[in-house]
Amino acid sequence: MLTSFQKHWGVEQWMAFLRNKELPVMPHSRVNLAAIIEAEGDRLAPRELVSIVYGDPFLALKLLRRAEGRRSQVLGQETTTALASILQAGVSDLKRTVNDGPACNEALPGLLACVERATLGERIARGWACQHADISPDEVALAALLSEIGELLLWHIAPELPEQALAELRSGRALRSAQAQTQVCGFPFKLLSLALVQAWELPPLIGQLIKGSDSLRANLARQALDTARHLIAHPENPALPADIANIRELLPGVGLAKLMAHLPISEEYRQTVLDAIEQETYIKDLK
Repeated sequence: MLTSFQKHWGVEQWMAFLRNKELPVMPHSRVNLAAIIEAEGDRLAPRELVSIVYGDPFLALKLLRRAEGRRSQVLGQETTTALASILQAGVSDLKRTVNDGPACNEALPGLLACVERATLGERIARGWACQHADISPDEVALAALLSEIGELLLWHIAPELPEQALAELRSGRALRSAQAQTQVCGFPFKLLSLALVQAWELPPLIGQLIKGSDSLRANLARQALDTARHLIAHPENPALPADIANIRELLPGVGLAKLMAHLPISEEYRQTVLDAIEQETYIKDLK
């Protein structure tokens, strides 16, 4: 429960409070790791564990922070992918990280929705980044996965705050999530994410994504998160044609079918989106 002082904290106070807290993992990571260990035994390789990390933004952050800590001690290369963080940690350290630390409360629907948004955004970002030869899909995917870590940590440490922000949004007193968060907490949660990314000295791409930097990698990740948010709100969200049109402008040489291949939508709605985009393109050509 929040203290009377915490209810009035700003971004800097929450950042200072959260930056040294022990990070949790999602309970499903323990279940998935145990299943892989049982199936693979001594043959277990780091690459086989990547899917577990990408399915849990808390675990990804935990490993990345450890890897970056080791890098700063030896002045090594920046860690920007989940596989690199696993390779630096080692399989034994990953097992301890997953099994020995605290776990999140999966009974919180808001937390699960936030994790789902991050993991779906990661998958979409990876799929789109694969369409560009000069971009590392793993780097873009990790940035998308961790871009909302401030809100995720609030769900874990102080769920009252994001719950109040959701209530504010649903009441109609706010039209967008950032507005609801500011009205309730005094700041949008993305500012907390940015403050933590900077305090932890995480890879710059994550901060660029949160700040809205105009680079292809940041724009791909940002559009993937927007698309994930729309799909989670409704699997046939009317905003989806605009999302795909936006990503086509970033990847003009990629066909619509490839851009939509990574979206979890029905074939019927997939065709509806294609028709809507083609109709919009036809109208623009007439003008």
